[in-house]
Amino acid sequence: IKSPDLVEWKNMVKKMKNLSHEINIAIVGKYVELPDAYISISEALSHAGVANDSAINIEYIYSEDLEEKTDLDKLFQGMKGILVPGGFGHRGIEGKIEAIRYARENKIPYLGLCLGMQCAVIEYSRNVLNLKDANSSEFDPDTPHPVIALMPEQKDIEDMGGTMRLGIYPCRLEEGTESKKLYDEEIIYERHRHRYELNNQYRNELKNSGMLMAGISPDEKLVEIVEVKDHPWFVGTQFHPEFKSRPNRPHPLFVGFVKAALNYK
Repeated sequence: IKSPDLVEWKNMVKKMKNLSHEINIAIVGKYVELPDAYISISEALSHAGVANDSAINIEYIYSEDLEEKTDLDKLFQGMKGILVPGGFGHRGIEGKIEAIRYARENKIPYLGLCLGMQCAVIEYSRNVLNLKDANSSEFDPDTPHPVIALMPEQKDIEDMGGTMRLGIYPCRLEEGTESKKLYDEEIIYERHRHRYELNNQYRNELKNSGMLMAGISPDEKLVEIVEVKDHPWFVGTQFHPEFKSRPNRPHPLFVGFVKAALNYK
């Protein structure tokens, strides 16, 4: 019987046990009482940490706490990156948006996943485009500026049970973006689990103000990745890159995020 080739695995474990650096990353979520809700994300951060020769200390922050009059400088002291994960429902959303504003204005590396991307679009619309009541129609059906909304073909469906964009979908990366540099591919395939999308009626307005549409579906109907132009590292994805990360094949977006966090002063 042929012995398994464990050289790659042994080298990875050796590297994991002898990391040279250590950084703190804040995960701002609504399910932090049960950190296992974010186990795929914490593992993906760990994989990316090994790729960057760094241990990752995760600080879980309850997003609803940020809706009070919170001293954000104190709360995020020592954090070298802020990550807002996915989720559903309006609870804790304003806290997530406040964390994103803090990351954007203070140039802290930011990674938003699914709902974390949608909240980034809401925050940018409110505070850069000055659309003060901008929101997702998921949270406020009567918002005058639904920058995140249902796709047109879903609006008249009464039973929403089976209407998610679920599973793997293609995405075309735009030249000159951080995402294109990290993936080094033209078309990528990533896993989704969501229903709401960036509203294309606001796409040009966002783009003209400095939010890059870094990844778009091949038919150009759906925005998959956003980036903020004048920021060291600010990426939001409509998909869940954490699902494709592996210990010996860390996801490129997580690798880029951790690298930016290591460089943050």
